[in-house]
Amino acid sequence: MRRHQHAEAAGLVSFLFCAIIGGVAMALYQHTAPAIWLVSRRLFMAFSAIVAASGVVSFIVGYAGRSRSLTLDHGWIAPLRRIIEILALSIVYASTLFLTIFMVLGVVNDLMGRAFVDYMIALCACFSGIAGYVTFVQASLMNAKTVASLLPFFVVSGVSTAGMTSDDPYWYHNNFSQLGDRTTFAASMFNWTLIMAGICIVIISYFAISELLTTYRMRRMWPGTELPGGATGEIGHFKARMGALSTLLTLSGIAFVGIGTFRYTPHPIMHNVFARGLPGIMTMLLIGLPWLVPQLSRVMYVASDLSIALTGLAGVYWLMGGNTLTSVEAMAGLLFLGWFIVFSRQIAAIEADRLLTQLMHTQTAGLSEPVEPTSDAASPVLESRLAADR
Repeated sequence: MRRHQHAEAAGLVSFLFCAIIGGVAMALYQHTAPAIWLVSRRLFMAFSAIVAASGVVSFIVGYAGRSRSLTLDHGWIAPLRRIIEILALSIVYASTLFLTIFMVLGVVNDLMGRAFVDYMIALCACFSGIAGYVTFVQASLMNAKTVASLLPFFVVSGVSTAGMTSDDPYWYHNNFSQLGDRTTFAASMFNWTLIMAGICIVIISYFAISELLTTYRMRRMWPGTELPGGATGEIGHFKARMGALSTLLTLSGIAFVGIGTFRYTPHPIMHNVFARGLPGIMTMLLIGLPWLVPQLSRVMYVASDLSIALTGLAGVYWLMGGNTLTSVEAMAGLLFLGWFIVFSRQIAAIEADRLLTQLMHTQTAGLSEPVEPTSDAASPVLESRLAADR
């Protein structure tokens, strides 16, 4: 009871501690760091790192502190998997906080100029406190929609920062690869953003597949029950579907990592393998979605086909000389990331429907202890796959 109130109250305590730690850390940095590390971009990097560290520590405390899986009561597999999940989610939060804060600092610096440096300690304390509050509350009330909503923040922040700080004002006349085809700060920021985006896609895909597996186990335990997606009973070739889906999602994440890792100039072949392979992976994933995940709504399938059609039209228009390749890549990338976010939210909706179905089923059956449909014996049946106290 009062779970949300407790989460908000604990979040305020986290705000206080993170604000104090963030302010002290920034003050120590400014007074002890060499002069070369006090120039704007390096100072902003340290600022962002302090805020990100505050948020991640707050998240880990809020998430792991409530977990009942970090014991050996049910063997070592459950706590090991839980630790891996915590580390994976920490990567998502650290990337989001760092890149988002760095972009905000760049915008504020453009507005205030050099006077902005005088407020660094106070601002670091403020941002660290906010990061601690938000991450602690989200950790206590974690679900799939929360994770999916984080992806666009750091992707947009990283690419925008790279574009604004690039020393090549005409990079967009060619393609996005040109933005990352240097050893400058802007190029490194762009490539790092792509690498972290790919890692986050793989991480979020893991939780999506886990939820689909959990829902399928419930189908097998309670045959005839109407479940998410409007179907009942078995799904034909389920293992093959999940294998293909997980492979395509993982390959799409690896493609982003490869594009960011291998710059075009020193590694043209490897760069093109990942850059040109990604559209093929995206096409197979979007076209094959009705077979891969039949539990989704038909609107999702139509949206997937529409994304492919729009990207194809943009490509044809580019071949006719109507726009640049950068525009086509930007559209394709944004459509895929948008699709991935919507896909993750669809999985989150399936999760919510599953929880409601399980609750209604156990109440109808009159069970004092719900039957566990998952393989993790430490997980309560009526909680989210991402719940902190699972």
